[in-house]
Amino acid sequence: MKNLITFAILLCLTGIARAQHAVSPDMFEKGLRQPGIQLLDVRTAQEFKTGHLNNALQADFTNKEEFAKRTRSLDKNKPVYVYCLVGGRSGAAAKYLAEQGFTDITDLSGGVKAWKSEGKLLTGGQQAPQMSVSMYNEAVAGSKWILVDVGASWCPPCRKMQPVVKQFTEEKKLKMLAVDAGNDIDVMKAVKAEEIPTFILYKDGKEVWRKSGIVELEEFRKAMK
Repeated sequence: MKNLITFAILLCLTGIARAQHAVSPDMFEKGLRQPGIQLLDVRTAQEFKTGHLNNALQADFTNKEEFAKRTRSLDKNKPVYVYCLVGGRSGAAAKYLAEQGFTDITDLSGGVKAWKSEGKLLTGGQQAPQMSVSMYNEAVAGSKWILVDVGASWCPPCRKMQPVVKQFTEEKKLKMLAVDAGNDIDVMKAVKAEEIPTFILYKDGKEVWRKSGIVELEEFRKAMK
């Protein structure tokens, strides 16, 4: 009996794994040409308004109630293509949908960031001009010390870090350069910022420290010693 239960669990997990898979922007775009595709943007409404893939539906994965309610109207037996900004939320959303019984889920690897990096277009919204790599390099080179903050206002860990960054920069009288992860794609590629938030500390134009995710105040302080 115990072996039978274990087998059933393994079978269920295998089914979930097969139901979801991540693909490149080219493969994702090719898949969208099939009939009957359900395209789901799992970013926030604010992000969606800045530009989205054509014909996408929107359900904020960070709002569990909204996401559950909106996805209940999708057909579990038809393919669902999901994406977010960099792939974290869409991967989690794909897993959730598989657990709810969706049988064919495709996740855009690297999200909108990868899509735009491949020169593919979004529809709707007005994108602010990107920060150029030359502007970034000029700002970094023109300061004795400068902290680069690669993040976004709608990113939960980025928002959590705001008071810590504010305290640190004020305490050290430090310049701070914000890179918008949803817009400044060329700069993100140039500095190889794969996650948000990513913090990079420069001294005399040279990178001396970096860390992604949540950073304690004392870690920032030690980085300048």
